[in-house]
Amino acid sequence: MQIARRLPTLVVAAAAALALLGSPAAVADSVPLYNSAQSNFVNGNDGAGLEDLRRLLAESPDDAEALALQSIWSDYAGDVIAREAALLRLNSVNPQMADGVRTVFRAVGAAVGTLPNPIPAIAGPQTGIVVLGYGLLPDGTMRPELVNRLQAAWLQAIASPLSPIVVTGGNPRAGITEAAAMQGWLVGHGIPANRVLAEHQAGSTVGNALNASDMLRDAGATSAIVVTSPNHIRRAVADFIVAGMPVVGATTSLEQLVSSLPPPSRPGQRGIYLDATRTLLLPSQR
Repeated sequence: MQIARRLPTLVVAAAAALALLGSPAAVADSVPLYNSAQSNFVNGNDGAGLEDLRRLLAESPDDAEALALQSIWSDYAGDVIAREAALLRLNSVNPQMADGVRTVFRAVGAAVGTLPNPIPAIAGPQTGIVVLGYGLLPDGTMRPELVNRLQAAWLQAIASPLSPIVVTGGNPRAGITEAAAMQGWLVGHGIPANRVLAEHQAGSTVGNALNASDMLRDAGATSAIVVTSPNHIRRAVADFIVAGMPVVGATTSLEQLVSSLPPPSRPGQRGIYLDATRTLLLPSQR
């Protein structure tokens, strides 16, 4: 009798749990829709991507990753109402991810407002210098673009002699990573070896930001000066901010400086948004 009296309560609890988690069919249906949305965003089909997310969320309204994407790409599309509605829902489902989305908005704004600057900043030991890699030639030697970045980094290192330096880049050629080549160049040009920390794993700007930010924090740095090419600096700034490392300087080489000075158009910001979602660790595919 006691079990019989408890059955309605158990049924209600099970139904509530199922409603919270979503049915297996709904979860399964969300995978192709999520993947389709991400593919559409990469290919510039924003309307189709947002429609994929709308359909997904109609079935799984508490899908945090889908809500985060909906808020971010609604921001890109200029739909403030949809952005805030998705963010409000996300805040109730996953407050930490909602904070991450707000950081993405701040990061994109900071990146768009960043001007490439060949003049080094003055910084103390709590501000690290991070130099982003560039693909090596097949024999492991550096391309001119990477040498340009290193020359800008060398000036920055001289201007901030107490700052730790992280060189970041994997993609080995002839057994040499980008970071190893950069480290050798800086040490060969008079920078003390104990100042230069090498991160050998990153294969993208997202990896640069995530891995180098961890190394900077381990070295005691609480902010960063990012050194890269003028046409790459805005995307890099956004990624480091989303990775949790405040950027207080954006030092670049002189090559292509003038053409990179104007703020990017909305279509030109697509790469910044895409990278920011990846740095937030939203999967590109499920």
